[in-house]
Amino acid sequence: MEFLRGVYAFMQVSRSSVSHVKIDSPVFRLHTNATVILLITFSIAVTTRQYVGNPIDCVHTRDIPEDVLNTYCWIHSTYTVVDAFMKKQGSEVPFPGVHNSQGRGPLTIKHTKYYQWVAFTLFFQAILFYTPRWLWKSWEGGKIHALIMDLDIGICSEAEKKQKKKLLLDYLWENLKYHNWWAYRYYVCELLALINVIGQMFLMNRFFDGEFMTFGLDVIQYMEADQEDRMDPMIYIFPRMTKCTFFKYGSSGEVEKHDAICILPLNVVNEKIYIFLWFWFILLTILTLLTLIYRVVIILSPRMRVYLFRMRFRLVRRDAIEIIVRRSKMGDWFLLYLLGENIDTVIFRDVVQDLATRLGHNQHHRVPGLKGEIQDA
Repeated sequence: MEFLRGVYAFMQVSRSSVSHVKIDSPVFRLHTNATVILLITFSIAVTTRQYVGNPIDCVHTRDIPEDVLNTYCWIHSTYTVVDAFMKKQGSEVPFPGVHNSQGRGPLTIKHTKYYQWVAFTLFFQAILFYTPRWLWKSWEGGKIHALIMDLDIGICSEAEKKQKKKLLLDYLWENLKYHNWWAYRYYVCELLALINVIGQMFLMNRFFDGEFMTFGLDVIQYMEADQEDRMDPMIYIFPRMTKCTFFKYGSSGEVEKHDAICILPLNVVNEKIYIFLWFWFILLTILTLLTLIYRVVIILSPRMRVYLFRMRFRLVRRDAIEIIVRRSKMGDWFLLYLLGENIDTVIFRDVVQDLATRLGHNQHHRVPGLKGEIQDA
């Protein structure tokens, strides 16, 4: 409970004055906020179920202490007989995957080793998903929060509002055409988010011995197949009943083999978690791909920048937007777009109009520090 209180307190601190500032896109926040919260929640749920109660219960009829057998089978993994998954439960086999593994010719044995690592893997995945946001926050450097100067509230005296708008306008004017590298860094973080979610699909596929990549499709096919000739992929990857072999010395010094049936109640939780994550990762991949295509279009098409800016900020006149896009670079457009997401709409309209007016009156924008050298638009 103390740990949960600590996590809650940390999240409350994170939602302080800077938390409401939008410095990224909704799709990026799905990666770095929503998915991180989901994975940590799943990790805590699995950890709680694993250490509060019995994550494994093994049945044996001989003189082996129950806790010893459970601990051994939990540490050294259990196994299922692959050929038994397609047999009829109740008549041919007691449960899918549980069958006599001797005297019936060569059988395919599938070992289940992952279950003790699920909680740690989910937490590690959460760290990987948060990494692009951490990187972007370090590169962004609090620029948006510094520039909005509480203009997102819009409730202040006219003198204060006028002074802050002038400071913001002066910054935009003096640093025009200097924000490309800043914007490209964010686009790199979005690309990293896509690489991460695709990489995690392969990571999970390796974690589950090559069964995860088509897991969701297999579940859909299972639901649509005939009941008599179908195998539940969730039970195949996350078996609820498995076998375990325990060896010990007998009374005469001979090695005795003890066969046990083990129930894995934790896999009922695991299968729900990972079927959800499979569809969630696919959704994230599709949305992020579309977002990156959208970024490429923005970089290559100034006309699209005008259209998108106009669609998002209706109060700003089209001619002002066209002047700014024509006289600035893509990075300046991206900065203005983020400012518009955070600043009061009326104040933002005034700032954009004033910037367009200044650019219109100064046909040749001189960049400070270049000793009068003229930069092209």
